[in-house]
Amino acid sequence: MAESTSTQRLFATDALLPSGWARDVLLAWDANGQLIEVTAGSAMSADVPVAAGPVIPGMPNLHSHAFQRAFAGLTEYRGQEQDSFWSWRALMYQFAARIRPEQLQAIANWLYIEMLEAGYTAVCEFHYVHHDQDGSPYADDAALSLCLLSAARTAGIGLTLLPVLYQTSGFGNTPPMPGQRRFIRSTDSMLRLLEHLRPTCDAQGARLGLAPHSLRAVPPDSLREVLHGLQAQDPTAPVHIHIAEQTGEVDSCLAWSGQRPVEWLLNHAPVDAHWCLVHATHLSPAEIARAAATGAVAGLCPTTEANLGDGIFAMPAWQRAGGHWGLGSDSHACVNAAEELLMLEYSQRLHTGQRNVLATPEQPQVATAMTLAAVAGGAQASARPIAGLAVGQQADLVALDAKHLALAGLNGPDKHSAHVFASHRSSAVQSVWVGGKLQVEQGRHPLHTPAARAFIDVRRQILSGKGCG
Repeated sequence: MAESTSTQRLFATDALLPSGWARDVLLAWDANGQLIEVTAGSAMSADVPVAAGPVIPGMPNLHSHAFQRAFAGLTEYRGQEQDSFWSWRALMYQFAARIRPEQLQAIANWLYIEMLEAGYTAVCEFHYVHHDQDGSPYADDAALSLCLLSAARTAGIGLTLLPVLYQTSGFGNTPPMPGQRRFIRSTDSMLRLLEHLRPTCDAQGARLGLAPHSLRAVPPDSLREVLHGLQAQDPTAPVHIHIAEQTGEVDSCLAWSGQRPVEWLLNHAPVDAHWCLVHATHLSPAEIARAAATGAVAGLCPTTEANLGDGIFAMPAWQRAGGHWGLGSDSHACVNAAEELLMLEYSQRLHTGQRNVLATPEQPQVATAMTLAAVAGGAQASARPIAGLAVGQQADLVALDAKHLALAGLNGPDKHSAHVFASHRSSAVQSVWVGGKLQVEQGRHPLHTPAARAFIDVRRQILSGKGCG
């Protein structure tokens, strides 16, 4: 699509601003894709395009394992008496062992196009498949990271790349398993990788951070050393970590250290607002209070957590503690920003026996409250200026289709609620802009068809074992 060369404008009859819904909003952004005007109560002008329906901020997707999109739906059968996250993980490792660089790029390209069509405008890629199939580094040690950068650039989605440090298979320096050989890096190797990737990320406008995989995969000395090295390279870099996802992980951490995972992390690492605690499903009341006070973001992945049987995040307690949160699609069993919101709210309803749990006194419309919180938390976790429709933020916009059957005849806020709770998987997303560039029009990305075909071919190759070394 053509590069922006001057100021562009869009008029929205209804727009969701950080302060709430506003009428007759004029949005303008400069050639760099930064919003320079957001004015409510504006007059419609013949020379300014009018959005097809309510305009909402693009949703940051704060947790993605791109390669797992090609694995989605392939474990929905009982393979043992009690299936769990751990049995799913064993099958996932088998799949990860087969993927070649060009296949990863095709999978990620399609996934990122799906995300754009589903209302995501940015993604945090938690990337841990680093090496060749036998565990040896590629000639270019950054080969697979560069595939992800290329896929994001082709699709036109914003990217925060989070190379993963992975060293052990369990607490207490347990040696890695054969299925993890593609993930393993020394601390020095990780810091060199970050230095190697930084110029490419900067040139593309991508953000570079770090993901210590989990406390079970990164020993204390390595965690301390890699955080020190990251601080020297970029003290503002985001840090994401899987933590307290499963009760088995909590039990193992207690057996190893006498402390729960988040408790241990808060006692031994400089957790602050640059951190994202991914899942954080099983927290004690004390952990909730302490973790929320750091300013860290809880990275929630409702459809994946449901798919894996992880459990339900204690959202009411997290909200009372003033905690920040955002949404990710993780394993990509579902790629739809509205459905993640729906699953999050419905899980809380099932757990509490109440309705509209995530509404707030300031925003009684639950879809509005959730969207604003998830955009703010996702922007923080992404470490990018994508915190909504406000001057100085990037022009990441989503226009809904006011003529969609679920939305037709409703007012702006109710249209948005219907998009989240009543569209029945027939997305009401009409247009999507990323950094002021139109990437989705009439619900479709221009590369939808060729990217989908490439994805199907690659998945077939991986499942058949062809072209997999």
